[in-house]
Amino acid sequence: MNTLVIVLIAAVLLSCAYVFYGRWLANKWGIDPKAETPAKKFEDGKDYVPTDGWTVFSHQFSSIAGAGPVTGAIQAAVFGWVPVFLWIIVGGIFFGAVTDFGALYASVKNEGKSMGLLIEKYIGKFGRKVFLLFCWLFTLLVIAAFADMVAGTFNAYTEVDGVVKLADAAKTNGAAGAISLLFIVFAMIFGLVQKKFRFHGWKETVVGLVFTVAALGLGMLVPITATKDTWTYITFVYIFFTAVLPMWILKQPRDTMTTYMFIGMIVGAALGLLVAHPTMNLPVFTGFHNDTLGDMFPILFVTVACGAVSGFHSLVSSGTSSKTVSNEKDMLKVGYGAMVLESLLAIIALCVAGAAAAADGTPAAGTPFQVFSSGVAGFFEMFGIPVYIAQCFMTMCVSALALTSLDAVSRIGRMSFQELFSVDDMEHAEGWRKLLCNTYFSTIVTLLCAYVLTRIGYANIWPLFGSANQLLSALVLVTLCVFMKVTGRSNKMLFAPLIIMLCVTGTALVERTIGLVKAYAAGSATFLVEGLQLIIAVLLMALGLVIVINSLKAYFGAKKESEA
Repeated sequence: MNTLVIVLIAAVLLSCAYVFYGRWLANKWGIDPKAETPAKKFEDGKDYVPTDGWTVFSHQFSSIAGAGPVTGAIQAAVFGWVPVFLWIIVGGIFFGAVTDFGALYASVKNEGKSMGLLIEKYIGKFGRKVFLLFCWLFTLLVIAAFADMVAGTFNAYTEVDGVVKLADAAKTNGAAGAISLLFIVFAMIFGLVQKKFRFHGWKETVVGLVFTVAALGLGMLVPITATKDTWTYITFVYIFFTAVLPMWILKQPRDTMTTYMFIGMIVGAALGLLVAHPTMNLPVFTGFHNDTLGDMFPILFVTVACGAVSGFHSLVSSGTSSKTVSNEKDMLKVGYGAMVLESLLAIIALCVAGAAAAADGTPAAGTPFQVFSSGVAGFFEMFGIPVYIAQCFMTMCVSALALTSLDAVSRIGRMSFQELFSVDDMEHAEGWRKLLCNTYFSTIVTLLCAYVLTRIGYANIWPLFGSANQLLSALVLVTLCVFMKVTGRSNKMLFAPLIIMLCVTGTALVERTIGLVKAYAAGSATFLVEGLQLIIAVLLMALGLVIVINSLKAYFGAKKESEA
């Protein structure tokens, strides 16, 4: 089948979903453009920052459009492209976008409270503590997986037969790393310029594009040749600052600049598919079982992950975006719109992988990132763009997919750790509690624990991350059900996603745990790899079960429209 037709069908379906279903949800729940949002009510110049709607959209999209939509869609294609396509479309429209929009909506209507504090309000303090512990463990998995991915992308060396030498792509990888570091510098300059001059509309776009192009141009001229370990240390230093600095000085301007890159990447891929319109070489359907991944249920769903539905998105919606929305009418495009655009990115990634596959259906060699990067770079080359520039741009883009998620999740991990130990009266709290809730201390603890998990390796973390991510979405959905009920809003559209995701994630985590136990029984397991995974898997299942039970008790015990 022609890949262009697949992308067009997806674009039409997702656009119609935004226009009709998204607006229906907004009307059903109620949007008040005249209401004072938390960003304006609690403006503090750090977390609560009233921001233009499209800038918030840029932050939301660049934060949630991490490695998931590319990696997940391409990995899951071993079951055939049709099952992946169908789940991305159905999941994105009725599961993911609804969850993201609902989390943002509930947070904005509750003074910008994070999901943990929303659970305390509607389910109870015990539920909040358990949820925050779950969230914190989850953020460790995300940081470890994506940091390992980024460091591997920038790594200039390779090992062959025990000998370490420069990789063939050393210059390209080094240039992408240099671009990333310059992006940070220019993003901070961009943030300072925005703070002083308050550029909006075309002025903001022009300034942002100038800084983006400058980072790309200079980075390609001065590539940095470094090992994976070195890049790991640099990545953790960077996300430490994104976790503690005010949003306006680094996170928001970098998200805006990154969005320009993403748009260029998506447009380049779309134009390549339009002009070349290659054939989808991946098989339509391969069966319900794969020897490498396992059974299609539940593995397909947890592997596609962020391209269809993600609990992590809800942490971004309620943790950062809800504190910057300046008008409630922007919530639809930020909450629902960013998710359907991510689903479209996942479809494009699937089509690029399909075009790169051999005529007999054999997938292209390399990691999903490498397949996507080389495929889109080939499209750019087709338009006359030099090979080196195309490769540098795409290497930077795919690493930025992970970096922007790292930006958000490091901050969310820090906030989850703080909220886990905080009390209402922190001024008179015990000394140890004040220490644990200190911004810098909580960030260091979070990043140190995540660094230990990087030793497991991205490939080993991803299955556990996918299962935990989907379970988190189910926990968010059950909280939203309670919120909608007690505030007198319709929640029927949440029931099907909630039940299905609980079944999917419960099955996936149990299967993963059984697999790890069997590895130990066979004597092929180590504590650092399988042991840590087993501990985290059991903790996630136990915490998730406790949260679900408490949430269901709260739901059935709550009276409709009982909130004053």
